[in-house]
Amino acid sequence: MEKLLLLGDEAIAQGFIDAGGTAINSYPGTPSTQITEYVMKSKQAKELGIIANWCANEKTALEASIGVAYAGKRAMTCMKHVGLNVSGDPFMNAAIIGTKGVLIVVADDPSMFSSQDEQDSRFYGHWAMIPMLEPSNQQEAYDMVYYGYELSERLGTPVLYRIPTRLAHSRAGVVRKPVRKQNPLTEPADAKSFVLLPANAKNLYRSLIDKQPEFTKASETSGYNVYIDGADKSLGIVTTGIAYNYLMENFKDGKCPHPVVKVTQYPLPYDMIDKLYDSCDELLVLEDGQPFVEEQIKGFLGKGKKVKGRLDETIRRDGEMSAEKVAKALGIKEAASFTIPQVVTNRPPALCQGCPHTDSYNALNAVMANHKGGKVFGDIGCYTLGFNMKAIHTTVCMGASITMAKGASEVGVFPAVAVIGDGTFGHSGMTGLLDCVNEKANVVVMILDNDITAMTGGQPSSANNKIRRICEGLGVAPEHIRDIVPLPKNHEENVRIIEEEVAYNGVSVIIPHRTCIVELKKHLKK
Repeated sequence: MEKLLLLGDEAIAQGFIDAGGTAINSYPGTPSTQITEYVMKSKQAKELGIIANWCANEKTALEASIGVAYAGKRAMTCMKHVGLNVSGDPFMNAAIIGTKGVLIVVADDPSMFSSQDEQDSRFYGHWAMIPMLEPSNQQEAYDMVYYGYELSERLGTPVLYRIPTRLAHSRAGVVRKPVRKQNPLTEPADAKSFVLLPANAKNLYRSLIDKQPEFTKASETSGYNVYIDGADKSLGIVTTGIAYNYLMENFKDGKCPHPVVKVTQYPLPYDMIDKLYDSCDELLVLEDGQPFVEEQIKGFLGKGKKVKGRLDETIRRDGEMSAEKVAKALGIKEAASFTIPQVVTNRPPALCQGCPHTDSYNALNAVMANHKGGKVFGDIGCYTLGFNMKAIHTTVCMGASITMAKGASEVGVFPAVAVIGDGTFGHSGMTGLLDCVNEKANVVVMILDNDITAMTGGQPSSANNKIRRICEGLGVAPEHIRDIVPLPKNHEENVRIIEEEVAYNGVSVIIPHRTCIVELKKHLKK
């Protein structure tokens, strides 16, 4: 078969196309974005009639994929780790109803290269009691899409598919499999399984519990979890996903002297780990993320032998795993180390030259200079970089700017200003604005509209060209929805308009609108 050079994200996307996928519904979030983008740009996907959508948020995306599964087709939803929080409601219930043919791909971000936290999605999968896959390389990333759908349909469960940043954004050769036909349109075998009335839900939850031995057996026998023997039994090593590669990079001959259990499928292969524990003096757990496996091993073994890893900081509990960290944990003194050349200097992230947000923040800063007790509540997106301009005081999570401004205003903060982008407003800002209207909050909401979801690479904004109508529909008084053009020549006028709305005792919305400079350059090149 054909061999392609692919990013980990692209390998998953090609696997989805080749494995008979019908619809991919996602929300962009680094490092997962390229999966859906690859499908959208694929000529093969278009010829096969594959549906690829950017949805308003991760919750709506996963719900759409559950709808695809209801019709008997194969679906995928992709997101970053914090997006799994947003989709938590359908995620947990998808497990209970036994959703077949759905892969939920979550890209975790150890070291927080572009995220607010290092959340490890495996805890979610364990909580939901569903199988999880965690490939160690690009070929496995491709192959496991095929396997994941077979597993999902055979066992009657959604599958959580976890990758970290390093695997998502590195390339390797991938050998393709034969293209599988898409599933036919069918009715659910048990129509009641999609109706979570308490009487049904109780039975379905019991069924999920009863399936757990099957899930564990699949982990033990699939071939994706492997016991690799070694002569030096002073230490046994458990690796997960890409951490296996970090271990092997320390041995030039490709052979680790210690016994190793390579884990890429969950639930954990307890028999393999039990065998490792019994045959070795102590264990070392290598996992890129939080101590998910380490905690479970200490819990289910509990026989007194030492289990090292992130909990005791043999490997630092925070940050991305690396070959150097593994070498240090193993006591390998001659491990190769990567040092940053002195010529390379740190470059803090900044708004692009000509970014419309710069002019919006300049006007807002001029206003807030006259109101020393005021606070500006920021949000997730390019405009977070306004922190470097001393323009915002907070950034917590998608949509939090509006609701935090509302809460602060109600206890006496004045003025309370929220800054949110058009993409984030469509994702999770609308409900917060409705709360403000319902409670007659004294807030100013600035929706920075640059026509695009910019920070994740220029995907379409779900609120594009309809922000004013949305705000009016939510009950904001039309005369207090103000449009401004963020340009230096309009600075004085923009300052005046913001001041007027700060003085108004109620809900105000200001919409600075100018196209993202990067997106504008793309159009000018065409």
